[in-house]
Amino acid sequence: MSSTLPNDSSLPGEHFEVRQTASSDDYHPDPSKSIPLSPARQSLIDDVLALYSCQPTRRRVERYTPDCVYDDQFVYANDRYKMAGQWFALPKLFASSKNESYQIVKNDPLLIQFKNEQTWTFPKNVKSTTINALVSLSLDPATADSDFPQIKYHKDQANHKDYSHTGPGFAFKKWQSDKVAGMMDSEDVKVFKPDAREDHRELVRRYEDGSDQAPRKDL
Repeated sequence: MSSTLPNDSSLPGEHFEVRQTASSDDYHPDPSKSIPLSPARQSLIDDVLALYSCQPTRRRVERYTPDCVYDDQFVYANDRYKMAGQWFALPKLFASSKNESYQIVKNDPLLIQFKNEQTWTFPKNVKSTTINALVSLSLDPATADSDFPQIKYHKDQANHKDYSHTGPGFAFKKWQSDKVAGMMDSEDVKVFKPDAREDHRELVRRYEDGSDQAPRKDL
């Protein structure tokens, strides 16, 4: 699938979306089957898992290019400023987030995919929920083989369908992603404000449904 990803690093993140469906919602990882990574790529995964685990730092947010896209069931952030707002907001929304396990299932020149199991605990420990997801990291062609690989498109799929980027659900997640960074009184977020540029993003790619242009691929 990575052969379809562009080699032009100047293109905005929207060009680097990977689309796929699966035959089931079972993304439970098996670490014993995880594909080994180079030290540089393992460091990238460690930083991404730390971000999921409510441990944001500026350096970890710099794992994303200024024109990146983050796409999951709750968020569509289409530049690094918006992305920073989301990562630095997580510790305010959750008491904790723990990575239970992960499994690298693909390590291509421009694409890393892994199954991820994350337990999220709400404030005052009133409730915890564990989510299994397939995470796809489309890499910046200019840094993919460097000591500090960066991400162009980060997609997190928690079920067998892909995202259509349409309807009221998408409108809400796009709205909140557009607003959160500007509402946060955080120097760690504000430092990424220069990334909020129109030339860092293109129109959202929209699809008929969650299977449109998303071939089935079981990993």
